[in-house]
Amino acid sequence: MLALVVAGVLVVAGAGWVVGSRLRSPAEEAAARRPPTPSLVTAPVERRKLTSTVTVSGTLSYGSPLPVTLAGTVGGTIGGTGGGPNGSPQRVTKAPDPGPIREGDVLMQVNGRPVFALRGKRPMYRTLVPGTQGDDVKQLQRALRVKATGVFDAATVAAVKRWYDKRGYQAQEPDLESRKSLQQLRQAVQTAEETLAADRKALDEGLDVRPLRLRHDNARRDLKAAEKALAEAPEVTPEQETQLASLRRAVRTAEEQVLAAEQALAEARKPAPTPTTTTTATPAPAPSPVDTSLLETKLANARQDLDEARQAVAAYEEQIGVDRDKRLDELRKAVRTAKEAEATAAQALNRARKVSPLRMKVTHSRANLADARTMLAEFRKTYGVSVPAGEIVFLPKLPARIDKAEVKPGDTIEGKVATVTSSAFAVSASVDAKEAKLLRPGQEASMETMDGTQLPATLTATGEEARLTPEEGESGEEEESDTGSVPVLLTPESAKALKSLVGSALTVRISVGSTEGEVLSVPVAAVVTSADGRPRVRVALDGDRTREVEVRTGLTADGDVEVTPVRAGQIKEGDRVVVSDA
Repeated sequence: MLALVVAGVLVVAGAGWVVGSRLRSPAEEAAARRPPTPSLVTAPVERRKLTSTVTVSGTLSYGSPLPVTLAGTVGGTIGGTGGGPNGSPQRVTKAPDPGPIREGDVLMQVNGRPVFALRGKRPMYRTLVPGTQGDDVKQLQRALRVKATGVFDAATVAAVKRWYDKRGYQAQEPDLESRKSLQQLRQAVQTAEETLAADRKALDEGLDVRPLRLRHDNARRDLKAAEKALAEAPEVTPEQETQLASLRRAVRTAEEQVLAAEQALAEARKPAPTPTTTTTATPAPAPSPVDTSLLETKLANARQDLDEARQAVAAYEEQIGVDRDKRLDELRKAVRTAKEAEATAAQALNRARKVSPLRMKVTHSRANLADARTMLAEFRKTYGVSVPAGEIVFLPKLPARIDKAEVKPGDTIEGKVATVTSSAFAVSASVDAKEAKLLRPGQEASMETMDGTQLPATLTATGEEARLTPEEGESGEEEESDTGSVPVLLTPESAKALKSLVGSALTVRISVGSTEGEVLSVPVAAVVTSADGRPRVRVALDGDRTREVEVRTGLTADGDVEVTPVRAGQIKEGDRVVVSDA
């Protein structure tokens, strides 16, 4: 009983305490509703590297899409018209297979003929035949690994044959109809040549020109004889040579006589020998003087004879030169006369041929021969082993990949047959026109996948150069405007694990600027401009006190701004700056 009383007392006391604790006086209620004392809102000063970015949403795809069309017929009759052999339509027999394609692979088949993919920047635009010249021929030669001469020559023909044979096809050869046409054109030229020769013979043998032709032939023979006589004219005639030799012998004889007279005179002028002393008392008789006047006279006469002999030789040699010049002048005059006679005869013969009735026939025959040769030459330009315009597709880069086939077996070729892309990946996106002004090719970027994976990339192009597929009605020129969007194109730095992400959306952040290293940074809201126009921050001190610090601002990125105190040491990492007073 006592326990029940005690329990009842405790219950009543607890209920009274609960009710008392919840009852407040009007003063206490007003104090509870009063707002808290205002305090400063601050943020820490941090030291880190700032990077300013432009964020876009893009789509991952294979880069450089290129529509593929055939430049002309595949196979077909050489020199003919129509879509294929015998004018049959161009019908797909094997469609392009989406997937990788390498240089030399068969892109597709049309009418059973191959369409090869080769590397080259110039599109195929014509059928290449023997004799064709140009940069497109040089491009084909590089692809076939032969000397790039720019002329579709015999070496190129052989390389084309090997190329097709190695891949199980036959190079395009002239068909039976083309060979027949060639034979007919050759026969036409031969017939025209025979007709012209016969007409010329009839003209030359005509009575109205035969005498003049004979006169012309004689004049030509006379001219040749005169030219030969002039060319073979001797410097000295045999008679002159004999006489000149006789005069030279007389000179030599006179020289011998002078030498003999000089020797005799010298011998006579030698002094007599002195007699030797003897034991006898009788002296030797003195030598008598020798008379040399006769010898001196003989020497003078011999020398005069020598001078006369030499003068005779010189005079005769001079006479020979005069005679030679006179003879050559006569021969040259004979040549000139013969040339004039030949020219006169030729003129008379040509005049007679022009007015001859057979002349018109020869003119017509010559014109017919020229036409026949021209037709044969024109046909030969498209005759022989050729590369039809539709059997080669030049792509700027290989290997590549067929992204989409635009035709299927049985379709006729009317336009685009496939879309080819590079084997590299690309991210296409668009940015606001104002932000596009901050972008430059080569800027670093970061791609973020749906699962948060970060992948490095590089900005490749902006504007029209970044547009993967041109939109209809566009002029291809980028307009300068601050409104609208501008396409951008980015290239991932690595293709690893990207194949499964083709077609998915990615968030891309393009770095448009960064500091060289770690810098002091504060929230943009912490920087205020004072009345003097200088930026400042307020550094929080103990309590609610602050200190203004003048700073220089730098790069702004993600809501923070780089700051540098005008006076070193006034602000440092870890300080707190006022962002707001409330």
